[in-house]
Amino acid sequence: MNKQIIVLGGGCFWCLEAVYQKVKGVTSVTSGYAGGTERDANYYRVSTGKTGHAEVVEVVFDADIVSLET
Repeated sequence: MNKQIIVLGGGCFWCLEAVYQKVKGVTSVTSGYAGGTERDANYYRVSTGKTGHAEVVEVVFDADIVSLET
């Protein structure tokens, strides 16, 4: 296995998670937050737009099956 990891932001992490979980070669998708000014981010506070966080997903994939570009 040629394990690769990428963190992607693109709006709602639930939407990103749903798409990447269906891609052949992806072994895991984990939702979370990046950046921001508050130490303990949570969905309620981040959704106000005042914390500076972005919703992101960490995608773990096998590059022998699916390329980063795909």
